[in-house]
Amino acid sequence: MDQPSGRSFMQVLCEKYSPENFPYRRGPGVGVHVPATPQGSPMKDRLNLPSVLVLNSCGITCAGDEREIAAFCAHVSELDLSDNKLQDWHEVSKIVSNVPQLEFLNLSSNPLSLSVLERTCAGSFSGVRKLVLNNSKASWETVHTILQELPELEELFLCLNDYETVSCPSVCCHSLKLLHITDNNLQDWTEIRKLGVMFPSLDTLVLANNHLNAIEEPADSLARLFPNLRSISLHKSGLQSWEDIDKLNSFPKLEEVRLLGIPLLQPYTTEERRKLVVARLPSVSKLNGSVVTDGEREDSERFFIRYYVDVPQEEVPFRYHELITKYGKLEPLAEVDLRPQSSAKVEVHFNDQVEEMSIRLDQTVAELKKQLKTLVQLPTSSMLLYYFDHEAPFGPEEMKYSSRALHSFGIRDGDKIFVESKTK
Repeated sequence: MDQPSGRSFMQVLCEKYSPENFPYRRGPGVGVHVPATPQGSPMKDRLNLPSVLVLNSCGITCAGDEREIAAFCAHVSELDLSDNKLQDWHEVSKIVSNVPQLEFLNLSSNPLSLSVLERTCAGSFSGVRKLVLNNSKASWETVHTILQELPELEELFLCLNDYETVSCPSVCCHSLKLLHITDNNLQDWTEIRKLGVMFPSLDTLVLANNHLNAIEEPADSLARLFPNLRSISLHKSGLQSWEDIDKLNSFPKLEEVRLLGIPLLQPYTTEERRKLVVARLPSVSKLNGSVVTDGEREDSERFFIRYYVDVPQEEVPFRYHELITKYGKLEPLAEVDLRPQSSAKVEVHFNDQVEEMSIRLDQTVAELKKQLKTLVQLPTSSMLLYYFDHEAPFGPEEMKYSSRALHSFGIRDGDKIFVESKTK
């Protein structure tokens, strides 16, 4: 059902959190008393507002009465206004300026690109620490204004904004720790490097679904660009070279990497992908969301050595030589066939006769008796069979159950089957 258009923030707030829709809860600070309002106001005398307000997809286009917003929202710390119809930054400012405790604001999927954000409006956002502008098509000019006026901003979400380039502001933002800028079209490293200039304190950079084609930067320059980067996501990027993976080692504090869905790794098996990446990134402790244990790292590094052992020297990566110094040259692992044995050569003893024969291990004791019937000249009903393992310390084991499969005895080449007659 479509939401009505042209609704104010206050109208939606009163409707959603009225006593009829949101039962009164007793407790300090839960009920919010509102001073008397003009006749005809939709407000109730008392509403129950949580500190986290979710008003997404409500058709909100404007703020409404600012005095009422201030009366209701003095304690609100998180506000989700995503997927509404807000297209004027002045209206957003009217809301936010009357929510003094606000730290988290989600404005995703509002058509805010249709208006210019002035610094006077952006100033009302000054206490916000986490700002979500996904699919808002916010221009870089708007982002620069926000960065200038939000001195405490720590997390910024700029996904799905159709960015093909990055524009640097005149002043960098030292407070930002986390940047989500996924699902744009940032293919060239010359654009990504600007993010390092803009946000020198960046701890987490999420670049998934940007089709970045290469990391074109010298190692020493990478360290200066992202000196504090701890986590990076290159999920579904366009990386095609192992050299790009090796360059991740240049980030001095990098601990976590996501590299799923990149063209470079498509030809490899699932095991090869993880082990070859783990071996190349010795400082990374978490790959694709999974912790890299000490045991996994050693297994991966040994696997890496064996993987490249027969590759021509001019094609061997530098990491191979580092690991040879650590482990020495390793012989290829012996190929062990773990499939169950299908047959065995055994000695069949009957009276004073000994006959060597091959028997199928997938057959039953009853079927073996049929196979031996001609050899021992006894009807199957008169046979007693005993199995003797030539390496076992115990004596012969009677094969008394006709339906038991021979492989369950663990019969191997060289073992013995003794046949006796029940009438003996």
